[in-house]
Amino acid sequence: MKTESITTSIHDAADQVAPMLNRATNEANALTQRGLHAVQDSALQLRENANRTGEAAVRYIQQEPVKSVLLAAATGAVLMGVISLLSRSRNH
Repeated sequence: MKTESITTSIHDAADQVAPMLNRATNEANALTQRGLHAVQDSALQLRENANRTGEAAVRYIQQEPVKSVLLAAATGAVLMGVISLLSRSRNH
């Protein structure tokens, strides 16, 4: 008798827990899907922004070629100066 009572209690508990586990699994899957879609949307927006920025840069270079070359040279010189300062501070 006691064994049957314990077995019945275990089955009852399992019957109550199973729907909760299914619901939790479904919610976890839905959350995962929403996260995946959010990452995909962000990646798409980033790609579109990069394309627009690239197109704007190309237009500027076509419209202002001399300024573009001077700006690129100045940027390169600044970067080389920063790299030089950083490499000196590491050596000392």
